[in-house]
Amino acid sequence: MSESARVEELRKKHAVLSDKVEQIQQAPGSDDLQIVELKKQKLRIKEEITRLTTV
Repeated sequence: MSESARVEELRKKHAVLSDKVEQIQQAPGSDDLQIVELKKQKLRIKEEITRLTTV
């Protein structure tokens, strides 16, 4: 997989996680622990994107 394809894949995963976080936050009785874990995953993906695009 090329680096640009990897970055694009990571961006898509980041967007999916963003949507999930938004949906969970809007749901009544949302699970804060799940939201925190999803946000950590988003951050790891964002850091990976940054690392790949600044090399």
